[in-house]
Amino acid sequence: MKLVTTGQHCDDLMDALTEFRESCPTVQRWGAQLAGRLGGGARLLVAGNGGSAAQAQHLTAELVGRYREDRPPFSALALHADTSSTTAIANDYGVQEVFARQTCAHGRPGDVLMLLSTSGASANLLSAATEAHRIGMRVWAMTGPAPNPLEAVSDEALCVNAPVSATVQELHLVAVHMVCEAFDRAIEENTAAAERRTAGEHRTRKEDSA
Repeated sequence: MKLVTTGQHCDDLMDALTEFRESCPTVQRWGAQLAGRLGGGARLLVAGNGGSAAQAQHLTAELVGRYREDRPPFSALALHADTSSTTAIANDYGVQEVFARQTCAHGRPGDVLMLLSTSGASANLLSAATEAHRIGMRVWAMTGPAPNPLEAVSDEALCVNAPVSATVQELHLVAVHMVCEAFDRAIEENTAAAERRTAGEHRTRKEDSA
């Protein structure tokens, strides 16, 4: 077993984080677009395997619950979290179908499917992406180094250039939190804009009736 030297893990993370900063526009855009879609009644489906499954569930918890400040809940599902469905599908149809079949069940045109994978090569995530495209969903991916198969089949991908899976997952968590920050900011801005429009329409009706 190859062990890293003391402090090497932190050094790897800092090196990868420096390059990751270039992805800030992507995560900001995802957060804003997600606010528009979920605010309009769409749904976010998220999937991953192993540690990436934990990251997926972290994201959905922030959206259904809250990130920083109180706000309305939004529809977000971590597909691996339904263990009965996941194990039944794996048993009856094969592991490759565990996320695709749930995407077919829960996904609708205009929804977003976000897939997390350190390798970018998980067969069950690739199948889910294919199914999401068939439905008319948007597919986003967080992966490890590019190029990789999941990046290729996604509408957009955030690819972390790091040598080990642990560092990739750590930066995926950073990305998850940045998406939530951008989401909450966009929700607040959209709500304020809607209130201004309502107030303007109310004033117009009063003036027309005067």
